[in-house]
Amino acid sequence: MSLHPEVWTSPYWRALELQTGQTARDRNSSEKKSPEKKSPEKRKQLVDRFIPTRVGIDNDVAHLNLTKENNNPDGSDERERKEYEDLISHSLFDGQNQKRVLSFSPKKTPRIDGFENGLREVFDSNRTAAAPPRRANRYISQNPERILDAPELMDDFYLNLLDWNSENILAVALGQTVYLWNASNGHIQELMQASGSDNYITSISWIQRGSFLAIGTQGAEVQLWDTERLKQVRNMKGHKARVGSLAWNEYMLSSGSRDSAIHNHDVRVAQHHISTLEAHRQEVCGLKWCQEGRQLASGGNDNLLHIWDVGRNTPRFTLENHQAAVKALAWSPFQRNLLASGGGTADRTICYWNSSTGTLLNSVDTKSQVCSILWSKRDRELVSSHGFSHNQLILWKYPSMCKLAELTGHSSRVLHLAQSPDGTTIVSAAADETLRFWRVFGPCDKDKSKGGRSGNDKGSSCLMERSLQLR
Repeated sequence: MSLHPEVWTSPYWRALELQTGQTARDRNSSEKKSPEKKSPEKRKQLVDRFIPTRVGIDNDVAHLNLTKENNNPDGSDERERKEYEDLISHSLFDGQNQKRVLSFSPKKTPRIDGFENGLREVFDSNRTAAAPPRRANRYISQNPERILDAPELMDDFYLNLLDWNSENILAVALGQTVYLWNASNGHIQELMQASGSDNYITSISWIQRGSFLAIGTQGAEVQLWDTERLKQVRNMKGHKARVGSLAWNEYMLSSGSRDSAIHNHDVRVAQHHISTLEAHRQEVCGLKWCQEGRQLASGGNDNLLHIWDVGRNTPRFTLENHQAAVKALAWSPFQRNLLASGGGTADRTICYWNSSTGTLLNSVDTKSQVCSILWSKRDRELVSSHGFSHNQLILWKYPSMCKLAELTGHSSRVLHLAQSPDGTTIVSAAADETLRFWRVFGPCDKDKSKGGRSGNDKGSSCLMERSLQLR
């Protein structure tokens, strides 16, 4: 900007020079040299909008408003706050009443009094229906709770020489003698001894409820003993060879023999023999009735598995999947018509069957001879005992059939298994002439609800205190 020379001498510019001490000519030249310099008014317009300016704020008044008490008894401040919240809700949610914007957990349960209930409240508030709480992992000892000597235990895959009844009494056959061990008090008693130098015990089986024990012998006899009175009450003949397997269905007793026949006996009547089941071609080494008593499973040395309906003399299904003798049989306690079967040395597999259709549901190669199978009474688990060549017990998870534990310690094949009445303890009998007690299963729900130790627990503690030998 340039001015005419006459302007420099005007009275207006003379007055301005007296106030600022700078001539108009000097001011004009400075504006030419620094055109980027802005006035204070323009600098105020460039203040960052995210940093509030404190120009014009009276700090004393602001401090007084923050620290003074609420002197509005009519609640005008509360009304203003409520109006402000309604305005924000209307702007954000288009007038809808949205109390919770994001919610990823269920509504908490009402508070429950008490320390334990308070813990349950915390647990329930973090649990969802889609993801139920996982059960805590239980400890499975790799060592048996107790080892007992069992001299003269027969090393014969086709026999069944061990059983544990509902009254917590374990029966074991050693050579010609049957012994009873009371797990509640540790008392051992000799029940009977087979007559004849060449005779020996080939099978034993407890009645489902009561104190009667069925005993099969090498002499083709089926004897019935009252263990409370230590007296034989029946001697049922009819087989032509040794009786290696026995199974109860209430008052009916089924016996399997080396003569390949299965006899059904009604132990209540004098004429005990009521039917004969003939389908196997070799020795019958496995017999099991289902819990409902509607079907009987039989396995033989002919590698066949038969499923019989009660009251019929011909098998409903003949299953030929196994490649060796079928001795290990077990019906599932939690699923109807589910049967597990195990094959011998040339087969080594555990198969799962639907007994109503005869369908093979699944099979697993165990890598060893399968001698016996037992289901858990509480969980979907089962334990199997094995012979050649690992001589072990395996705990399986059903239906995934993953191994939960492998229990070793026997030096010879584990021929027999029996389960305690409370379902927690398994006893194994092996050709190394030892009995080993393993705690592998969890307690039944009914035992847990009692809050106390079962009779088997009492017997186990007695075992730990005393050194017992079956002789």
